Amino acid sequence: MVRSEFTFPSADGKTDIHAVEWVPGGPVRAVVQISHGLAEHILRYEALAAWLTERGFAVAGHDHLGHGTSVAHGAPRLYFGPRGSWDFLVEDLETRRRLLADRFPGVPQFLMGHSMGSFLARTYLIRFPGRVDGAILLGTGQVPPVPLAACQALVALQIRRSGETAPAPNLDRLVFGRYNNCFAPSRTPLDWLSQNPENVDAYIADPLCGGVPTAGLFREMLNGLAYIARPEHLSQMDAGTPVLLASGSLDPVGGQGKDVEAVFRSFRRSGVRDVSIKLYPGLRHEILNENCREEVFRDLCQWMTDRIPEKDAVR
Repeated sequence: MVRSEFTFPSADGKTDIHAVEWVPGGPVRAVVQISHGLAEHILRYEALAAWLTERGFAVAGHDHLGHGTSVAHGAPRLYFGPRGSWDFLVEDLETRRRLLADRFPGVPQFLMGHSMGSFLARTYLIRFPGRVDGAILLGTGQVPPVPLAACQALVALQIRRSGETAPAPNLDRLVFGRYNNCFAPSRTPLDWLSQNPENVDAYIADPLCGGVPTAGLFREMLNGLAYIARPEHLSQMDAGTPVLLASGSLDPVGGQGKDVEAVFRSFRRSGVRDVSIKLYPGLRHEILNENCREEVFRDLCQWMTDRIPEKDAVR
């Protein structure tokens, strides 16, 4: 496996996006583009990349705006930009996909999104239908309309009081504070991330992980969640693009599976012909970092292999 890093210009017109690419030593049979989650960065996916490259997949991704090292000089961390900047992140996904298409012409492309990255991936499937050969949504969920609208109102109030670029600890507690409740007594505030204490400790120790998001980020993410829930938007997806939803059965972001199943039903209603769901018993939010992660890796690899045209599939 060869790892390379570079930057490309963001759609915001001022930020250099930090990109990473992992390439196998032999032929590339498919490309996996990863869209990471909130308050983390793309290099956390290196273990998955190493596993997939051994099986002929090239793996790529980048730090989203305001994350990792994709932060413009003087810009706040965990901030996307002004109203509408959710679209910058989605457009950055498409820019990266085009770069991959140029780098690996004619090779099947898969989009994999985790948590907030899955919300971005779902927006991408609506905004850029038919551009990828399949999508894997990990740790996804959906906030019901009434609590979502209430959260949006609180965010608007917070922005009026403190501005959109200031960290919003009250919103952070409101949105994420309850996630640990079902794991009491808890060892850390982030036990909901993983059964694996080493993974939780590594996340806490990583200087590019964690932190309190800005009020502006909450506004954009909640607006994105509202966008991807609307049936008229879901109907714009390419019905022929296969989708896999995979989550831990105890993941609070997915409502312990209930909200993942709701997303699955919404995709079915929108006409997606090949959509499947996999809930891993007892796992929490970061299924790629649990002790049984190789089982998850195998399942994701097999799902993609089954959807690669026969001429490109090497089992």
